Amino acid sequence: MPPLRERRNMRVFGIGIIAGLCFLLTADFVQAEFKVGVGKRIITPDPLLPVSGGLGIPRETTQKKGDLSTRALVFQNEKTTVAIVSLDLLGFPSVLGDRIRKNVKRILPKNIMFCASHTHSAPDCYAFPDGKGGHTANMAYIDFVCQKAAEAINDAIDNLQPAAIRVATDKAAEGIAYNYYAPSLYDRRMSVIQAVSDSGKTIATLVNYGTHPEVIGSSQGILSPDVIGPMYDKLDQETGGMTIFVNSAQGGMVSADNRNLNSPSDARNARWNDFNTWEECLRIGHLMASEAARIIKEAPLQKSPRLGSYNLDITFPVESDIMWMIVKYSPLKYPHNEKDHTITTQVNVLNLGNAQILTIPGEALPNIGFYLKRKMKGEHNLLFGLTNDAFGYILTKVDFNSFPRYEYVSRTSLGEQTGEIFIEKSLEFIETLPRPIHLKQK
Repeated sequence: MPPLRERRNMRVFGIGIIAGLCFLLTADFVQAEFKVGVGKRIITPDPLLPVSGGLGIPRETTQKKGDLSTRALVFQNEKTTVAIVSLDLLGFPSVLGDRIRKNVKRILPKNIMFCASHTHSAPDCYAFPDGKGGHTANMAYIDFVCQKAAEAINDAIDNLQPAAIRVATDKAAEGIAYNYYAPSLYDRRMSVIQAVSDSGKTIATLVNYGTHPEVIGSSQGILSPDVIGPMYDKLDQETGGMTIFVNSAQGGMVSADNRNLNSPSDARNARWNDFNTWEECLRIGHLMASEAARIIKEAPLQKSPRLGSYNLDITFPVESDIMWMIVKYSPLKYPHNEKDHTITTQVNVLNLGNAQILTIPGEALPNIGFYLKRKMKGEHNLLFGLTNDAFGYILTKVDFNSFPRYEYVSRTSLGEQTGEIFIEKSLEFIETLPRPIHLKQK
């Protein structure tokens, strides 16, 4: 038997080994707690259907440029599972999201967020009343979209794997978007979240940027995801993972920058003729992809990022006759309160690593976007526009009907108080929540 001192040293050495193994096992377990999965389905109608750019009768199509898709990105830690679901559609109302949630049994319904890209070259999923007792949607196509979105989410859950994330924000290059009403009044910031597997392979890249994808529009007889399709193709190919686009505060009127700057149509009012071509979609989409890759490239890896999902219901008065007609007479049967002319919608706040995400149930004007990002609590603050609902434009009361150029966005807003209510309720709620970790303060 070894001397007492040697036995003590051996015992200390053994305890050290066991402690080290426990630490490694614990570290591996903690790292494995955070998982990411993706799923995708094509939602291009076959045969092709008319496409909708908003209110009015959809336009017939004779060809397609790219495929419409629905893409699901699922984050999971030990306690929380969250799904972000994009759809290449003009908008996607909550009544359809609720239909999908019923077919996804492994995620709490309130933790599934549906985000429309806002392409103006896809079939109508609002089922706008046509004023003649009918509507403008193909109900079989809507059923098809709901089925495929549920399949994509369930695939993403099945594909969950241990992962880490990177998050970054920077100004994107010019030539992607501009403000049609006042060219420079838009948010150039692009935020990117990238999920990476334990082996270093990209699982998913989420791109958050505010723009109307309407280079093609609804009048050319073309069905298309517009600029988002080429962005997906290029970034998917370059990263080897799945790209998902979520729009931001792009209302009033942040659009794809397809201007022909050599051909002004109204120089006094800073208007130009546009390139409404697929080649322009390729240019803008590929530029978006390149900028997203540049922005995320040097971002630090966040292992075992904290994940918190929170939600609240916000009630808005519906002052617009047009919006009330849609809510009341669409065959989708939008939930509403007949007595006080209100609707209620879900808003989500997601804390992910050093990022904070706030959903917007419509198209917020860029000044609202700037204000919200300035008041949010993340090191990176992202706004998910047209998410969970798509109730028209969201303006502050001082912007509402203030200029002739705001006439359309005011008419297709729920009302004068929509922006005020959304800002107040959202920021009050954020103040009650845990704050995301700031890596710079570690």
